[in-house]
Amino acid sequence: MPLPRPSRLRLSAATLVAGACLIGLISAPAHAGVPATEPEPDPEPGHGHRHGHGHPDGPDRALKRQLRDLVAAPGGPPGVIAVLKRDGRPEVYRAGVAEAGTDRPIEPTDHTRTASTSKAFSGAVALHLVDRGALDPDSTIGEVLPDQPRAWHRVTLRQLLNHTSGLPDFSADPRFVELLLEDPRRRFDSRRLLDFVADKPLEFRPGTRYRYSNSDNIAVALMAEAVTGQRYEKLLAKLVYRPLGLRRTSLPQGYELPEPYMHGYAVSADGPPEDVSEAVGASGAWASGGIVSTPKDMTAFVRGYVGGELFSRATQREQRRWIEGASEPAGPGRNEAGLAVFRYTTRCGVVHGHTGNFPGYTQLMAATPDGGRSLTFSVTSQINEAADPELLERLRRVQEDFVCALLSR
Repeated sequence: MPLPRPSRLRLSAATLVAGACLIGLISAPAHAGVPATEPEPDPEPGHGHRHGHGHPDGPDRALKRQLRDLVAAPGGPPGVIAVLKRDGRPEVYRAGVAEAGTDRPIEPTDHTRTASTSKAFSGAVALHLVDRGALDPDSTIGEVLPDQPRAWHRVTLRQLLNHTSGLPDFSADPRFVELLLEDPRRRFDSRRLLDFVADKPLEFRPGTRYRYSNSDNIAVALMAEAVTGQRYEKLLAKLVYRPLGLRRTSLPQGYELPEPYMHGYAVSADGPPEDVSEAVGASGAWASGGIVSTPKDMTAFVRGYVGGELFSRATQREQRRWIEGASEPAGPGRNEAGLAVFRYTTRCGVVHGHTGNFPGYTQLMAATPDGGRSLTFSVTSQINEAADPELLERLRRVQEDFVCALLSR
């Protein structure tokens, strides 16, 4: 697909940077005082919680109506698909279309940009290496990546994974933004993204604040490469894709999406949605948000990742030391941060997972703490606090109702 000329492409600097999983950095709050808490037992799914609002037409019909209403809302996305998986076959809910101007519905096998849910994939690699003894949660940048700036050397893997590192965010750097705006499809050297902020000090003392940063997961991937001598893409294939049977998941460098894919759009009030599916290259996001997958593969990933198929229970306990902190965009209910995973406490119970957004896409993937039930939720426009806070709150309410449906049976 040819790249629209800059005069036609409705991607502002904020949208571009806030997108390619290049988001959290601008609008995510920083929280002071974030000591790790001991892991807490999570409520069993479906126990002690009441589902939804008691819709007279049944929960399934109500969920379908909510998706239709979301698509029809001012500024709403052209398409949305949600996949619930409880005990048996996946239940697919969808509204709108996979491509504007057609009547093709989004399918669970359609490719999509996973945005910042990619951070859970880098967490999966790192925590597997913790299990093997190649890394430790308290391994430091100085020990593993001594060529990185000395000011960063005391930052630990744990602090990178729970966004308390204080690393300056490369994707907010003016030089990076300028290059991205000059050519949104620019091919960056993904392994040199931290060079954009190598001359900057830490933003705060590591471990004292929460601040969502895309630099964190770039450093995580570089640490994984350093201790294994293998490229991050190969580690993903060996440690994540193959064990979980992910057949349509990849980490590209370019801007093209594999067919079939759900088209992503820039939506505005003053014109038709503009297709931005292939407007931005993935190399400037890499381990922080560049993965391409499908709802089907994301379902398999989040069930295995949260359910403990990729690392031991002891490592999982380390992962679930929750601190105050929201994913970007915020997920349903109350958000807390662990190591490359978030806990979403809704009115109906708890799920663990991750969110993300990229130009044209917004994602949520979540599962019950045992991985037995899961939800993936893909939207074909970018919805976040900076762009449309009211629409984001609406989306979060719909997502919470889907979580309630997930936990109700």
